[in-house]
Amino acid sequence: MVSAHLSHSKRLVIPSLKTTGRRHRSYLAPPFLLDDYIPRYQLISSTDAAKKRSEAYAHLSNCNLCPRLCGVNRFKKTGMCLIGADVKVNTIAPHFGEEPCLQGHNGSGSVFFSGCNMRCVFCQNHDIAHQRNGFDLSPEGLAEWYIRLQDLGNVHNINLVTPEHVVPQVVLSILHARDLGLRIPIVYNTSSFDSLDSLKLLDGLIDIYLPDFKVWKESTSKRLLKADNYTPTAMESIKAMHAQVGDLCFTPDGIAKKGVLVRHLVMPGKEDEGQEIVKWLAGNVSKDLYIHVMEQYHPRAHVGKQKRAPKKDQPVESGGSPSSDAIAKEVRYSEINRPVSDHEMSSVKLAARDAGLWRLLDAAEHGGFNM
Repeated sequence: MVSAHLSHSKRLVIPSLKTTGRRHRSYLAPPFLLDDYIPRYQLISSTDAAKKRSEAYAHLSNCNLCPRLCGVNRFKKTGMCLIGADVKVNTIAPHFGEEPCLQGHNGSGSVFFSGCNMRCVFCQNHDIAHQRNGFDLSPEGLAEWYIRLQDLGNVHNINLVTPEHVVPQVVLSILHARDLGLRIPIVYNTSSFDSLDSLKLLDGLIDIYLPDFKVWKESTSKRLLKADNYTPTAMESIKAMHAQVGDLCFTPDGIAKKGVLVRHLVMPGKEDEGQEIVKWLAGNVSKDLYIHVMEQYHPRAHVGKQKRAPKKDQPVESGGSPSSDAIAKEVRYSEINRPVSDHEMSSVKLAARDAGLWRLLDAAEHGGFNM
């Protein structure tokens, strides 16, 4: 691995398009540059492909591929994720709201799955993740959509958004799409609440892992994610992902083709947890990890919703109305019912750099390619 302290003369500098009036550059060390790239699913043998198909169907019959371990027969009923043997998809389209190295000029071919194995109270896509909105697709039907995105949309990759609860169907769809002529990388866009068995089944099929490491403290994961064992699960999952595909690598056009890109959404009042997360990543995964410290948090889903009617003994302002402080305390999850401050953002980024992480991504910009 190349040190973060390589001089600029020993790095390849890839200038970007001028999309905002200022010129952006990304210094990419040569070990992370690829002359060309063949997706991993193109390289697995027919024997391994057949084995993965068999395992995928077996897991659907006794669902144990996420940490919830519901154990239901997905051909007959659903577990916590609300999804059966077919996937339910909300949106399939080229997407320009991802990281620049994923969306490029033509977009990332995003598949937004309905349902989720988590219940984050602040979920930005709660209308998709917490409900069964969308249309049903078999693995074969899903594969046909991958081909449409590739051939008609000319997207840079297939981006599977919130796929943790539909891994068997994802495996079957990728293998079928390979037979139909798919030839672009697969992105696994996850909350990191994955099991090691799930990631083992995906090994050889996924090119880019895009895990979101959300919180650090168990008390926070219980309250805000409704998951008891989120942090240790995320740790093991991200280490397993990195063991499969390594650090993020690019072709000379600046498009990511293979590796891990870790996201962390900074949350109000939780910057100390973000600092612990980036320190852990640097010390236990790789100092060459590509990291996106995100500032897009805003109150959604259950955050800020009315908790109960104001009590009669609450302090009142002139005019007989409850005080603003009293009202604030009467909304759900009031501690995260505000935007993230500049100080909270900068403190997490500083902790990442102090830990030795040097491949920090700037905020994504919609509608353009901005390396």
